[in-house]
Amino acid sequence: MSQRPPLPPFDADSAARKVRLAEDAWNTRDPDRVVGVYTDDTEWRNRAEFPRGRDEVRAFLQRKWARELDYRLIKELWAFGRERIAVRFAYEWRDDSGHWYRSYGNENWAFTPEGLMRQRFASINDRPIAAHERLFLWPLGRRPDEHPGLSELGL
Repeated sequence: MSQRPPLPPFDADSAARKVRLAEDAWNTRDPDRVVGVYTDDTEWRNRAEFPRGRDEVRAFLQRKWARELDYRLIKELWAFGRERIAVRFAYEWRDDSGHWYRSYGNENWAFTPEGLMRQRFASINDRPIAAHERLFLWPLGRRPDEHPGLSELGL
């Protein structure tokens, strides 16, 4: 099995790095790239969906990003333990009618010794926003290092 550093046990620096790497991967909106950080038998809860394994997660992500257009995400470390990380996040997206949303959530992650995520449990709420309320305005892709995070944005 391949390794995905940083590896557990996590400290504050390695947990924060793991969170940023996850944010960067999700901002690619590339399901094939994203599923590479999960175990073959990963368990998820995402809203009312419960995908199991990389194939189901890949299909979930394909549906997600077909519906959530112009997706931009910021994740922030909330807490960590030896092989667990808790994250809070927000992302902005629009639907195919041009309506904008900011989705807020929390995730709980559990990792294998190789650094692959074996469990991801997410709780998410959506809030409609006007286009002028958007805060995540960088070009699609990785959030620039100089762009403020959630705490700096007051989220």
